[in-house]
Amino acid sequence: MPRYLLHHRHRPRECGATFASFTGHDSPLRRRPTVGSCSFGGHEIWWVVSAASEAEALQLLPYYLAQRTTVIAIADVEIP
Repeated sequence: MPRYLLHHRHRPRECGATFASFTGHDSPLRRRPTVGSCSFGGHEIWWVVSAASEAEALQLLPYYLAQRTTVIAIADVEIP
């Protein structure tokens, strides 16, 4: 199954809404660790997900986040 990097960026004042948007959204991404930079002032979050398409990858996120997220197709690469 294809893998995608979901890259979400928000403003500092939007942190609360970003995290609260998961409330009521049934997603396998809830209560799972991921990486983010909010604690360091960057206000970006990244998820690596498997999905059949970019659209399905975005459906893992609440609408509020999906509208503000970039989807990037990714694959493993070997670094020489």
